Parts: sequence; structure tokens; C-alpha cells
Amino acid sequence: MTGSRDDRHAAHAASFTHHADEYAAVRPGYPPAAVDLLVPAGARDVLDLAAGTGKLTAALVERGLRVVAVEPAAGMREQLAAALPGVELHDGSAEAIPLPDASVDVVTVAQAWHWFDEPAAAAEVARVLRPGGTLGIVWNDRDEDVPWVGAYGALLHEAAGPQLARDTHPEPGDAFTDVLRTDVRWDHVLTPDELVRLAGTRSYAIVLPPDERAALLDRVRTLVTTHPDLAGRPRVPVPYVTRVYTARRR
Repeated sequence: MTGSRDDRHAAHAASFTHHADEYAAVRPGYPPAAVDLLVPAGARDVLDLAAGTGKLTAALVERGLRVVAVEPAAGMREQLAAALPGVELHDGSAEAIPLPDASVDVVTVAQAWHWFDEPAAAAEVARVLRPGGTLGIVWNDRDEDVPWVGAYGALLHEAAGPQLARDTHPEPGDAFTDVLRTDVRWDHVLTPDELVRLAGTRSYAIVLPPDERAALLDRVRTLVTTHPDLAGRPRVPVPYVTRVYTARRR
């Protein structure tokens, strides 16, 4: 894909709206232990920022929290609204959050902080959080120390090429303190077909020309059906490390 880094970043970020149904179907959610870390005791009002199809939003709603979701991609919002019709949902971005000042106890960001203009987003999050409120940032990463997962990841990394680096060490700025990271290990169980489809939900796979995308998924399918740790298995536990970052609004 040609063009400047900023242009590629914008194209990758926008790509999710085109395959939102697949994203909803096969991307993992978040383990309860990770959600526990994101929402401290006593919190009631939560903004799920860049909420996507509602993977984390659903877990927050299940805890009886008052949840507002903000998501810029129309396709993602459609999936979230269908799955969680009772959730207050807004079109908006991290850099221009459509909520009043000091209106929430917690802001969560799942699998999305690396798409933001970090200083602008951090300032907006600080604006909508009440003093002492929590910013919780979470990423699911496959555990590529497991041999078959490493081979699966190698195929995706090859397709990605020189990717836009993902910042897995967010720096929310001077408005925040007590920045902590905690890792949670868990398995997301998929069928072999879903494991192939999962590869197709990566932004760099979505933006590939159709023939290159098909070739990538064929290579993934071959791995899934022939690797000795996977061949013949009707369901596959995919090991993840969920990386949770929390920070407190001063």
C-alpha cells in the first residue's frame, strides 16, 4: 500500500467498518479478570471509547454499569447497536469526545489506543473523567511463544510488511498518575474456519488487494489444517495475553 504513513494509518483505521460483521463474529472479547482491573470498585458511569462492535461494552453492561459507547466507524456502530440496543451510542472520536466535562468515572479503550492522536486523546479523556477517575486501556495479544501461534503470527506479520508500529506503552500525560500494567492470560476457543476468518479481520489484511488477501487466507488455512498441533481438531484454544494499563486522573 503506497502513500504517507499518516495516509496508511487513516486507511487502516477506517478499514474496520467494511468487515465489522466478521470482527464481531470472531474477534475475542476480554476476560473477566481484565475487566475487573479496568473498573474499580464504586465506579458507576463508564465511557467505552472507540467501542467497536461492543466486545468490551457488553462485559461492562453485564456488570450493571451505566455505559456510554463512542465509536467513529458506522459499520462498527451498527453491529454494536444491534447487539446492545439499550446502550447509549454516539458517533465520535477520541480526539473530540461528545460528552460533557467530568461526566464519567471510567474511560475504557479496548484494542484502539494506538489509532489515536495520543496527546489530543489524553486531553479529551482527562476532560470527561471526574477527578480521581480511571483510564483503562486494554489489548489482546496472541501468545506467540506457543509454536503454532508463532507460525500463525509469522504469516500475518509477513502480510503486514513494514507496519505502523503499535504503541503498547501508552503515555497518557501529566493529567494522569499511577500508571500500571497487568497481564492476564486466557484462551479464546475458535473452530478452524473461525481461526482463518480471524486473520482476515486484521486491518492490514482488510486493505490488501483481493487476490493478495485471498492468498494470505489460503496460507493461513493450510497452516490451520496441516500443523501437527492443529490438524483434525474441531475447536482450537487460542492463547492470549491481555495487557491492561490503568491510570488515575489527578
